[in-house]
Amino acid sequence: MFDKQQRKFKRSAKLISVLSKYGFKDLLARMNVGNKQVEISANPEEIVSKGTVYERIRLALEELGPTFVKLGQSFSNREDLLPPELIQELQKLQDKVDKVEMNVAEILENEFNIVVSEHFSDIQSEPLATASIAQVYKASLTDGTEIILKIKKPDVQPVIEDDLLLLKDIEKLISSYSEIGDKLNLKQAISTFEKSLLEEVSLINEKENILQFRRNFKNSRESYVPAVYEEFSNNNILCMEFIDGIKVTDKTKLLANSISPVTVSETGLRLFVSQILDYGFFHADPHAGNILVKKDGKVVFIDFGAVGKIPPNDKEILENLIVSFVAKNPHKIVRYLKKMAISYQIPDERRFEGDVEDILDFVHSTSLKEIDPHAVMNKMKDVLKDNRLYMPDYFYLLFKGIGLIEGVGRTINPDLDIVKSLHPYTKKIFTKKISPQNLFKAGMDKVMNFTDNVDEIPKELRSVLQKLDENKFTVSSEIKNIEKTNQLIKSSIINLILAMILGANIIATAIVFVSESGPRIGEMSMIAVLGFIFSILLVVIILLRITRK
Repeated sequence: MFDKQQRKFKRSAKLISVLSKYGFKDLLARMNVGNKQVEISANPEEIVSKGTVYERIRLALEELGPTFVKLGQSFSNREDLLPPELIQELQKLQDKVDKVEMNVAEILENEFNIVVSEHFSDIQSEPLATASIAQVYKASLTDGTEIILKIKKPDVQPVIEDDLLLLKDIEKLISSYSEIGDKLNLKQAISTFEKSLLEEVSLINEKENILQFRRNFKNSRESYVPAVYEEFSNNNILCMEFIDGIKVTDKTKLLANSISPVTVSETGLRLFVSQILDYGFFHADPHAGNILVKKDGKVVFIDFGAVGKIPPNDKEILENLIVSFVAKNPHKIVRYLKKMAISYQIPDERRFEGDVEDILDFVHSTSLKEIDPHAVMNKMKDVLKDNRLYMPDYFYLLFKGIGLIEGVGRTINPDLDIVKSLHPYTKKIFTKKISPQNLFKAGMDKVMNFTDNVDEIPKELRSVLQKLDENKFTVSSEIKNIEKTNQLIKSSIINLILAMILGANIIATAIVFVSESGPRIGEMSMIAVLGFIFSILLVVIILLRITRK
């Protein structure tokens, strides 16, 4: 515990020193760490006063290290929260990391209690790649299989944990002295970032992500997911198959291997859309460095530390959003966006719907090849921001991912049509919506909702009905013809219940009518015929009751 406090104290000192250096001394001149007050001033000669405040924020984040760089990167697509000038600076953030010397063989021996020479025939001493969290080495198993060893850097976990504690302190400080914290929903944003970063730093989590992608695309003819060697994988090491692939944007090598860049661009985009709509589990950082092409033309996504996960209910809402977008229905789009949102405070519903309609008019009036997806997404983000809709994190990851994958595709295929790539999926969604199975499920849901609504009749109404039946219904004020009033209330309730039964029966009859099961009269379902007759009977009864009264 004492060691943890000491580490936090040192990181606090570093934080305040850097903020002072870049002109933010007043923001965090004092910070409580445990029971100590930290006061640190930067050397006047080192103070950076040049550049805008947003440039200095970026420089400070870069100097503070990987946790803060990743924080800035995670907020670089949150136009709904931050000003455009700051967004532009955050998008320039790069992981500036130095290589760390590692004795890979020794690390493997300590982690897995093995004799390395019995399992590995070769391990390269120089890393293939260095990132803020881990370094990647190429190696070979004793059977000649080429593999990749991703090894977490020493001490990276405690540094990240200390930085996350600091970020929470900063959030509390900002929220205490300013309304900005509540306005930007900083507490929720920091909590989400913490969850995301801890998942990314966990190599066990990355291993599980890879295994999930392998299950999802095991029968794919267009994609390949690297194999994982679980016996040499844990929270600090990830052992996986080496992919001898071509960088997706290297048109020269693609053509040299008789691979069409146009086909690759369309396949990559189609696979990403499939990740979203078929599985609700997608790569959250599909930039050019994370996509390879095998010599047989299969597209390979790598680096699965960051993924997006769409809950099943939200996946259905997302499908409905796409259908409403294609059908150019702004009212339903607004409805589904509100369903998907974590929270919203819409000042003007009509204006919101009008903003969405403007986007639809822009898209549908522009040639498909001339549509700039980035412009459309930016317009949509502006609409969400103006109407105070706070969407779940995967929603912003979707925007970021679509922008990245579309940019990669356009690099090798300037004529890439993102809308065209969605057509097979919109047809698939439409087909699913009108399938007998889906209609039956929808009908059963409505019947169950009807049953639940009947069961959940408010206690007050039940009390009224009971009092009516017992002739104990009284009103505190004087009402003439109370007996007729009681009869009218009873009659209205009965009519309402009959109408609800009629609605449920019509839905059930429609479902049975489109299905091919059960006894039939010629080409008609006997049950559907009986349901139709019963519906007519109910309509006649309701009409007679209404006209009689």
